[in-house]
Amino acid sequence: MNVIDRDAVQAELSRRVGQHLYLHLETGTGAYATLNDKKVPTVAAFIRNVQVCYERGTVTGAGPYRAGLKLPSGWVYAEGLTDWFLDEHDRLLLAGHDDAGALLVALQLSPTPFPT
Repeated sequence: MNVIDRDAVQAELSRRVGQHLYLHLETGTGAYATLNDKKVPTVAAFIRNVQVCYERGTVTGAGPYRAGLKLPSGWVYAEGLTDWFLDEHDRLLLAGHDDAGALLVALQLSPTPFPT
């Protein structure tokens, strides 16, 4: 993965407007992040292969970033994004990592379903 280039990510989000895509979105502090403070509760959210067709995609901030997808009836967004990658299957992979490299958040878009 590469450090987010806001203009490049914005171009990729804009290129996908109106397409039927598969969304993977996850966030968590438990499975991927090491927490030394047991008082901090484990939190997580995970969705995979939900079909979306968004009207507008935006990336904002100065780093870490927020990416949002405007759907016909609302928004999906991920905050705390630091890295991105466009793979050989035209999947846009956005992720947020902590200082130790642990995954904290991911927002990914694909023209085909993600492996289950």
